[in-house]
Amino acid sequence: MSATNSLPKVSDNRPSFVRQMKFLFQPIEYVEDFAKTYGDNFSISNFYGSSIVYFSNPQALQQIFTADSSQLSSGGGPKGLRFLLGTNSLIFLDGDRHQRQRQLLTPPFHGDRMRIYGESIREITEHLCDEWQVNKPFKIRDSMQKITISVILRVVFGLDEGQRFDELALLLTSLLEAMSSPLMSSAVIFPFLQKDLGAWSPWGRVVRLKQQVDELIYALIQERRTQSNQNRQDILSLMMSARDQDGQVMSDEELHDELMTLLVAGHETTASALTWAFYWIDCLPQVRDKLQRELSSIGENPDSSVIAKLPYLTAVCQETLRIYPIVMTAFFRVVKSPIEIIGYKLPVKTFIIPSIYLAHHREEVYPQPKQFKPERFLDRQFSPYEYLPFGGGNRRCIGMAFAQYEMKLVLATILSRFQVSRVNKRPVRPVRRGLTVAAPAGMRMVATQTKHQQSS
Repeated sequence: MSATNSLPKVSDNRPSFVRQMKFLFQPIEYVEDFAKTYGDNFSISNFYGSSIVYFSNPQALQQIFTADSSQLSSGGGPKGLRFLLGTNSLIFLDGDRHQRQRQLLTPPFHGDRMRIYGESIREITEHLCDEWQVNKPFKIRDSMQKITISVILRVVFGLDEGQRFDELALLLTSLLEAMSSPLMSSAVIFPFLQKDLGAWSPWGRVVRLKQQVDELIYALIQERRTQSNQNRQDILSLMMSARDQDGQVMSDEELHDELMTLLVAGHETTASALTWAFYWIDCLPQVRDKLQRELSSIGENPDSSVIAKLPYLTAVCQETLRIYPIVMTAFFRVVKSPIEIIGYKLPVKTFIIPSIYLAHHREEVYPQPKQFKPERFLDRQFSPYEYLPFGGGNRRCIGMAFAQYEMKLVLATILSRFQVSRVNKRPVRPVRRGLTVAAPAGMRMVATQTKHQQSS
């Protein structure tokens, strides 16, 4: 490709408001329609007049993710999330500060730690299953959110069940639910909508919920600092004991902001991924049967590490995250000095969007990309520039291994006891939920005991 080639520029004469509404309420159609018309890579003027370039070509993504930091800036994140996560969040850091924080946060997510967390994840999931009433419809997303919030509070925050656990769970769930409504989704994407008009206004309610959450988190940090128990294995305690190259620990503000980041990144996204997994497993009986056979082959009460290595379960989780990635794009990059990506010269201040969704639907990489086929992950290995549900480069999600581990353990624990089926068999389309795309929150399912459970 010649470097003189220019990117296809989207010609869109619709009023800006119409385009914004499609971006908010039909996020998949928004990018698919452009890709059908303009191909792999295209340029569009954003709502503020800046040039935004979408890339989904694996070679382009490799160049973006491996580019020198002198050419591309990758900090900043969605400005609308600063209110929720705080300015010290890993998402908003770049350069040396980002590198320092990432090094401090890495140890708790090391593979050796996963075994410690596995039993908690399975125990929490078992407890939720005990609350289900067989053959009585329930909202699957609500159940998955109860699991993921409990995992965060126990494994990350180090809280045991009790009054503070329940209070924080209620407040956090209320805050994230409020932030995920269509109106608040708009406020996250367009920060000028963040107007506090009193306790009864939508944003005012969010502000007050956030204040209550902050008070509880800072109180927890202060309490943990005064404790002498050095053997705690929760992620907060490990974060507090971590030291950077200069021997410095994280400040209270840094701990708070990273806890909020882990909460938002690890709760909503995993709940959405699990909801989609149950949807696809019910849609495709052949997938369900193959998965059940694999789970039956490892006997009762297998070790968590055995579950995590199951090939077909792993493939089901991978395909779930491929077909409808929870976050449709990786972190945007901003051109700091002129750069050439697969022959296209990009000037300073160009916004680069690595499109996860479009990369996951390339026909030459994933034949019949609209079909749910876990077998594709058994047949071949995909490069990190072809398959990237957790982003790429130095911005790849730090909790990737934990999220995949949790997803497998929750699915295996539930499917070993229940068959979970949709009440309404109509196909569903993803909807926007804050900065993510998810299955409709109202999707109802029923749980019936597996034949093994019925006979035992």
